[in-house]
Order: sequence, then structure tokens, then C-alpha cells
Amino acid sequence: MLSATYGRATEWRRAWYGRPDRVRRLDRPVISVGNLVLGGSGKTPLVAALARLLSAAGERPSILSRGYGRQRAADGVLVVSDGEQVLAEAAQAGDEPCMLARALAGVPVFVSPDRYLSGRLAERRFGSTVHLLDDGFQHVRLARDIDLLAVRASDLGERLLPFGRLREPLSAARAADALLVAGSDEDAGALARALGVETVFRVAARYHPLRAISPAASSAGMPGRALAVAGIARPEPFLTALRERGVDVAGEMVFRDHHWFTARDVEAIERAAAAAGADVVITTEKDAARLPASVGRDLMSPRIPWAVLPLELTIEPPEVFAAWLAGRLAAARRRRVAA
Repeated sequence: MLSATYGRATEWRRAWYGRPDRVRRLDRPVISVGNLVLGGSGKTPLVAALARLLSAAGERPSILSRGYGRQRAADGVLVVSDGEQVLAEAAQAGDEPCMLARALAGVPVFVSPDRYLSGRLAERRFGSTVHLLDDGFQHVRLARDIDLLAVRASDLGERLLPFGRLREPLSAARAADALLVAGSDEDAGALARALGVETVFRVAARYHPLRAISPAASSAGMPGRALAVAGIARPEPFLTALRERGVDVAGEMVFRDHHWFTARDVEAIERAAAAAGADVVITTEKDAARLPASVGRDLMSPRIPWAVLPLELTIEPPEVFAAWLAGRLAAARRRRVAA
């Protein structure tokens, strides 16, 4: 009964904001990247992929985030990056905006619960030509021109909150302009049929070589034996990728999603690494944003080096997706001129 009530409330909310006069509209086109379930759909790496694609096409994208999980929220708009340098730490901005700010040169990143205000600032002060909403599918108060929904085959078996992980009924997927499917061609076809969305693109994951995040790791031979540490919603792909790259994983430590690592956590991790005979601790880029800064300076725990396994997502087929996106943006701009 609680799930049914929750589902009706989300349907009413989406219908309420379905009228043009009930949403706020930015001057530049808005692309939303979101999902239907809580966490673990790769939204943030997808936003990074889109930002790179748009920048390569001559656009000036901005990223508008709500800064989920940040420790020190402030009123107004926080400029996490001005496109040239990172201006806020993860505790202020949240781990995902900080990760995006570090990874994307030339792309300003903003955090605010009111993403309309962020977008206005991006347009007036930074000359943004297009906006990317990170985790924006449920942010229906802001008009968007392109809705991209990241989905997995396992989403079809989920239940609505509070007893499951679905944030909205599966029927809400019909509001998406395209599905971004992490899975096989068969998964993509099955999800398109089940969710009633015709346009589908596949998402491919590529892991880059390990990158040191502490001076000790820079001078140490990597990877050797490793302790894998993850505080993300779906740690399994990360752990699998390490083994597929030939890393000898001596042990695993899994924390809850968005866990903020303390000095005590770091000490416990390094004790576990030593007990397992590990030569290095390997974590994700998202987790690295929530580590104490002293890990990178080797001031707290110089006993063992730390490294990250960088992840990059691509939307395939890339040429087809790029052409589709460019066409959608051109149509959005024509609508603005006509209005």
C-alpha cells in the first residue's frame, strides 16, 4: 500500500509539472541525464561523456548538479569549477560534482538545489550554450529539451520505494527521449519494448590504466597485490574490472554508497591491506573524492600507496548518437526562436 501511494504521488507530481506554465525554462537547451532507481546507473560518467562530446562539437556546456550527499551545504549557487580550476572541495560540493570538476577541463560545474538559478548564472557569467542536468529525470520543475534515461535490465524487477529502489513507476520512462542501456543489444531491445521508448543507445564501459593518488604509489610498482575499496551503489563492475585487468585482488572492503571516509577508515583500510599482504589500495574515482586530503599527501598513512581505476563511458554507436543529439539540439533552438 505504501509503495502504491508513493507511486501515485510521483505520477501526480510529474503530471502537475507537465504543463508548460508550471515549469521554469532556461534560455539555453537543457539535457537531463537520470534514472529510475536509486544509485548505480552510471549517470555521472554519462554526464562526463556528454560534456566531452558537446565540447568537441564547439558547444560550451555547463553541469548543473544538486550536490547530493554534500556535508556542508550552503545557500545559493556554489561554483565548483569555473572551467579552469576547481574552486570547492567535495565536502562543500558533493563527491560527484567534485569528480566532474576535476575530470573536465573547460566545463563549469555548479551545485544548487535550485538548478534554474545555476543555469542562469552559467548563461550570464560563463556563456554556457547548453546545460547538463546530472541526475535530472525527477527534477521536473525545470524544463528540459532532451531527457536521457540510464537503465539496466535489472530495473524491470525492482519495486517502488519504500520497499524497493524504484524512484518512479516504470511507466515514467515514456517521458524519456532515449534510453541509455548498460547491457547487450538484447537487453536494449527488451528494455525498449518493456518501457515503451523507441530510441535506444548502448553504453560501453572502458577502464583506463591505474592512476596513482599518493606519492608512494607514483614510485611503487603497481599493481602487485591489491586491496579493493569501494563505496558506490554497484561495486561489482569495479571489482570485476580489476580482476579482468589481471590485478591480484587480495581482499575487498565495500562501504555504503556516498560513504565519507574518515582518518579512522583509512587506518582500518591500511591495516586490512597489510593483513592481506597487499602492495596497494585501489579504489574508484568517485570514492577518491571522499578520501581525506592527507591520503594524497602521504601525511596520514605512508605505509601503503593508493591508486584509482578510472572509468570512461561511451554512448554507442558514437556517430549515430552524436548526429541524433545534434539534431535534437538544433530542434530545441528552432523552438526557442519561434517562441
